[in-house]
Amino acid sequence: MLFDTDILIWVEKGNTKAAGLIEETPECFVSVQTYMELLQGAGSRKRIQTIKDFVARNGFRVLPLTESIGHRALIYVEEYAPLSGIRAGDAIIAATAIENNLMLATGNRKHFESIPDLKFRWFLHG
Repeated sequence: MLFDTDILIWVEKGNTKAAGLIEETPECFVSVQTYMELLQGAGSRKRIQTIKDFVARNGFRVLPLTESIGHRALIYVEEYAPLSGIRAGDAIIAATAIENNLMLATGNRKHFESIPDLKFRWFLHG
């Protein structure tokens, strides 16, 4: 399963439901986009190391941005941004899930629901 950035942020904030979802998932992946979003929001070298440790400790595999993922993400932005407002980062995450035949775990339904081929595990963090 590919995890969206929001799920990892909820785990960091102590959400046991989000942590349980990760624990019960046999293979955990994140897009390099998600990894960069987490690092970008870190604010300090110490927090960057904490994030890197979390990703490693939980066995996440970081999936790279490939040419086919980039191409697919471009198509999503071109096709769906005018109607749904999908942003480039979310298009890359969605394309990563589809290109790797993975379900996307996210709580951000409105960011992704316009993409017809994407398989979801909607997560309600409450």
